[in-house]
Amino acid sequence: MHASHSILAAICLTLSPLHAWAHDTWLEAAPRLVRPDDVVHVGLFLGNHGNDHRDFKIASKVASLDGVQIKVVGPDGRTTDLVPEMVDLGYAPKEGFWSGRFVPAAEGLHCVSHFRQGVRHGALGFKGGKTYFLASESLDKPAQPRGPLPGPLGHPLEFLLESHPVLGCGPDKPIVVKLLFKGRPLADQVVSFIPRGTTLAEGFDAAHERRTDAAGRCSYTPTEGNVILVVTHLVKPDEKGQGFEKTAYAATLVIDVPQRCSCCD
Repeated sequence: MHASHSILAAICLTLSPLHAWAHDTWLEAAPRLVRPDDVVHVGLFLGNHGNDHRDFKIASKVASLDGVQIKVVGPDGRTTDLVPEMVDLGYAPKEGFWSGRFVPAAEGLHCVSHFRQGVRHGALGFKGGKTYFLASESLDKPAQPRGPLPGPLGHPLEFLLESHPVLGCGPDKPIVVKLLFKGRPLADQVVSFIPRGTTLAEGFDAAHERRTDAAGRCSYTPTEGNVILVVTHLVKPDEKGQGFEKTAYAATLVIDVPQRCSCCD
């Protein structure tokens, strides 16, 4: 084999786990509310590539979980590696999604997170995402949370929740997030709140997009029950190095908004 062909093959092999790096990745967990010792199914999805990364549609699939972190952080702070539980639900390499099961042992709010990094198309990329579910002995009257909402996980770009993702969540209930970049609040950053099935307007969609304030905060009030993808992207052309000309960051958060918030009745 010609030397240049060998180099090209090595590069392709190195990058293959990061197939479709330009797409977003996100997590979904269902049900959002379960009893301890019941099953929660976690899905890892790839897509949100159309309309300038604002369509919340599945496109292809993460080719491999090599180098991908998927964890469940319990209310006591203990972390469970979920990668060994993940199975490929697609028939073909670019179809379907990855799914895993988790059984919570105790009551409380659980955070499911994923993170991956690598070089693709001349950019060093960092992608992280979160979703949440609540375990409670009572599904009609879930226990109120003890202590603050979960803190940062250390992703370079990540959302923190300042409103509970299950309790008090529903139509006309604001979803409040805080955006951190390398541990500090990120101001004047566009954040998209995309309900499943909704097409955002070109440019800046004032109905579904916000800019973070000086403290990195913004909020969005859903009008109906739906699954909402919260997403933001940040490109740093000045962060370059050997093998990449820029650094790209992406953060996602999925909130499953019920049509009726029974815990608020």
